[in-house]
Amino acid sequence: MIPRSLLLIDADPAALGYLSGLLQRDDRQIQQAPGSKEALDLLRASPFDLVLAGQGNNGFDGLKLLRRVRSIRPATKVIVTGDPEPQRILAAIRQRAFGYLHRPLAPGPLSELVQQALDCDTWQDDIRVVSARPEWITLDVRCKIDAADRTTHFLREITAHLSVQAGEDVGSAFRELLMNAIEHGGKYDPNKRVRTNILHTARSIIVHIHDPGTGFSLDFLPHAAISNPADSPIRHVEVRAEEGRRPGGFGILLTRNLVDELLYNERGNAVLFVKYL
Repeated sequence: MIPRSLLLIDADPAALGYLSGLLQRDDRQIQQAPGSKEALDLLRASPFDLVLAGQGNNGFDGLKLLRRVRSIRPATKVIVTGDPEPQRILAAIRQRAFGYLHRPLAPGPLSELVQQALDCDTWQDDIRVVSARPEWITLDVRCKIDAADRTTHFLREITAHLSVQAGEDVGSAFRELLMNAIEHGGKYDPNKRVRTNILHTARSIIVHIHDPGTGFSLDFLPHAAISNPADSPIRHVEVRAEEGRRPGGFGILLTRNLVDELLYNERGNAVLFVKYL
């Protein structure tokens, strides 16, 4: 097996040591750089599977490093780290960062995002930014599971200022409904996209998801837990197995317990939820 190559950029030697220790695996080769000059010299010399761009020296932060990496190695995956500011996170998405992580870095999310990046083959145009105002974000998401995971991660970063419980509720509800849209509306067709709107008011988070499908009737969802009869609480699991669907079917039921309001349009191909803060 060919080792995967990672480049870690950070002006703090202690941070580089911490990250190297956390991310080191037998199948990975890790190199370090304190700033842009050293990092760009390494990138010019050879490609890397992943770059983790933090605060470099000479005033180069993760976003500036991202732009420089793009100019040398356009296809390289870059995870940007920095302050938990929605504008910076949206700028990272627009500049095709693979992901964004706010500091201080949590070991779990960092390890998971790095592994996801190394496992992902096609990714560059999976998330398109249509509106990048922090109070009104619109993203077009390709109908792929890993695109849904990346979008959910970006949402969790954008809502990192919320309470832990509110952030977890919004992130979980968003992923469930986005996965439903990709599976049922998009049929996992990577040529199709789901449009998501994330609105942040003074008192609420409002999420609207519109998929490219023909819709469905809430009165006929035998593959969903919400339709299970009282005497057969796991009937939908059997239906999904018979139809060859992925395990799940708890999306609508779960979301109703996580948010304050949940609405579908008449056709059933658009859903809106509200979480009061």
